Amino acid sequence: MLSYVIFTLTLCGIYALLALSLNLIWGGVGLVNLGLAGFFAVGAYASALATGAGAPVLFGWTAALAVGAVVGLVVTFATLRLRDDYLAIVTLGFAEVIRLVALNERWLTKGSDGISGIKAPLKAELGLMGFNLFYLGLVTLIVAGIWLLLRRLDGSPYGRAMKAIREDQQLAAFAGKTVLRFKLQAFALSAAIAALAGALYAHFQSYVSPDHFQPLITIYIFLAVTAGGVGRPSGAVVGAYLVVIFLEATRFATEWVPGLQPVQVAALREILVGLALILVLHLRPQGLLPERIPRAPKPIPSKA
Repeated sequence: MLSYVIFTLTLCGIYALLALSLNLIWGGVGLVNLGLAGFFAVGAYASALATGAGAPVLFGWTAALAVGAVVGLVVTFATLRLRDDYLAIVTLGFAEVIRLVALNERWLTKGSDGISGIKAPLKAELGLMGFNLFYLGLVTLIVAGIWLLLRRLDGSPYGRAMKAIREDQQLAAFAGKTVLRFKLQAFALSAAIAALAGALYAHFQSYVSPDHFQPLITIYIFLAVTAGGVGRPSGAVVGAYLVVIFLEATRFATEWVPGLQPVQVAALREILVGLALILVLHLRPQGLLPERIPRAPKPIPSKA
């Protein structure tokens, strides 16, 4: 039971990184990225291939960050002339392309068999339980660090400029903000964070395959950010933890309904997730931790 709790909390941290990645770009500059699963996969395979070639794990994580940022820039450059809704469709297609490449290019990714034996840092020295505790602490520390970074960014002049672009990019451009540069930087940083989450996942599981990167992951992350509160890093983290814990809880809840086939059990879990989202949006449409928008300062009355 303890191992299961540790596994769940580690998965919560990895999903929290994905939620922070989405919140940065969606709650920051107002871009909708439906390709999170693709960047998640890019980071996982980049780190797995790098460490499989003999590189240390830290180098693999760095490679995942770099490759994720570069791929994010490429996707953004390829969609410069598209409106936000078309950008969302293109990113969804990108995620599916990445999954299909991982499925069919066996020379690189071993196809549906996946890559096994991925290095797990200090697992041999710490043992299974010690490694799980160590990795939980490591993931939690990384989540805290990125949350703090994005929280400080959120309150900085740079973050306020991003929010201005989200609300009205034409007005922000009129005020002298380089809208395109802000979008490129936000998308690259968001993609890098999602890729880092993929790298952490790969080295925790020691195995990755195309089945691990289904589009359903993106839906779960959107649910987490929506439930937690769009535009607030704390809301993204809280929402991710709640969604993962809720998803794991539904595994036991479906046992209360006897006579169901495995396919029906899986469908019931998705129904429960949908009902939970509807309930949250009905009771808290702004999320559990809504974004705090500071009020404009009152004008100082002029002296007669």
